[in-house]
Amino acid sequence: MPTNTDSIRELQIEFAELRKDVQSHDTEFERLQFDQLRERLAVLEDRANELKKSQRRSRKATLAVRVHFRGGRRHPAGHCDRSNRSAPTREEMNPIPLAPFAVIAPEVGHTLAKVLRSRMHESQPSWNAIRALIENRLVQIDDILCTDSARRLKEGEVVALLTKPVHRPKTSTPDGLVIRHLDDHVVVVEKPAGLSSVRHPAELEWSESRRELVPTLQDVAQAAIARQLNRKPGSLPPLRIVHRLDKETSGLLAFARSPLGERVLGMQFRKHTVVRRYLTIVPGNFIARTITSTLVRDRGDGRRGSTTFANTGKKATTHVTVEEKLNGYTLLSCRLETGRTHQIRIHLSEAGSPICGDKVYHRKPNGQEVPDQSGAKRLALHATEFGFEHPTTGAPMHWTMPLPTDMLKLVEQFRCAAIRVEPS
Repeated sequence: MPTNTDSIRELQIEFAELRKDVQSHDTEFERLQFDQLRERLAVLEDRANELKKSQRRSRKATLAVRVHFRGGRRHPAGHCDRSNRSAPTREEMNPIPLAPFAVIAPEVGHTLAKVLRSRMHESQPSWNAIRALIENRLVQIDDILCTDSARRLKEGEVVALLTKPVHRPKTSTPDGLVIRHLDDHVVVVEKPAGLSSVRHPAELEWSESRRELVPTLQDVAQAAIARQLNRKPGSLPPLRIVHRLDKETSGLLAFARSPLGERVLGMQFRKHTVVRRYLTIVPGNFIARTITSTLVRDRGDGRRGSTTFANTGKKATTHVTVEEKLNGYTLLSCRLETGRTHQIRIHLSEAGSPICGDKVYHRKPNGQEVPDQSGAKRLALHATEFGFEHPTTGAPMHWTMPLPTDMLKLVEQFRCAAIRVEPS
């Protein structure tokens, strides 16, 4: 059986090779692989360190063979009676006020629990209180629920403490998931809003029971496939990630079901031949245009955004047309030429029209906050059109998905006294 050390060495070699590919291409597909590999490497290194500490503690305990009695019970030397250890108090279980914050450089690589406790230093919460907040579904990272106190943070990630626990989405069951296409190499599904596309790399080692508490689309899709094929999920090939949608974004999404499917679809994403069109709602009278900029991970305020500096960042292009003029709002169609992270959200926000319901990119380039009076309960972004060439046959495949009910209601709300225009 390979040791942790052997696994770490193998991952380090794979990590170095993938880093070269990411630096030369920087596609969404390769960045996902790169991030997952980096997190797996960190998890293994943590395990190795914990194993070393455990071995040291075992050696010390072996040397201390003295046994003493406490209240008729026996306790090895060096160990205390933990039976009276107190559980988190009601005060510890209640959310401690903390404004959302972006992870800064000194906090990168530290655990969520450590950073939260550091940020709350004035209230001096205990470790029990911090872990209780996380485990009770009161913490989000980039609008995604996180229940792992050991999750390591990255620069620019936005951590938010909630006042009420996030409940499991009603749509996060195999029964409620719509499969649009299924074969041996690819599956296309309709992603509901409120469900993360894939699991964070730091959560890949979670047990099945723990995964069920915070399901992802990847988990639900595999269960839905198993039900459709009348098989057990564990007997199916794993779903492979080729792209993803933000948690609050709804719409069409594909997973590869074979190494060939993953490789060929990944190549199509790198070459920007995949058809991806989104519908979204923004405030104001937006004018159709093509937006091109260079995107970086940190534009200066801890968030992704555009830069004018040369030799940095990656080019991103979004083609925006007007679907319908509404009363004080505009229904837009956005076609991706490139597929950078949060590309549409960033481009529209920097154009002065942040997407309704966007809680991250709601400021203009000068830092001025754009108030959201739309009443949108989630990010009003929907992946309405999706197409690619089949990995084995090369046949063109294409799907469309209409707006979900919540966005239709929002459109109807703004349609009163609106002026209808032909699509640009």
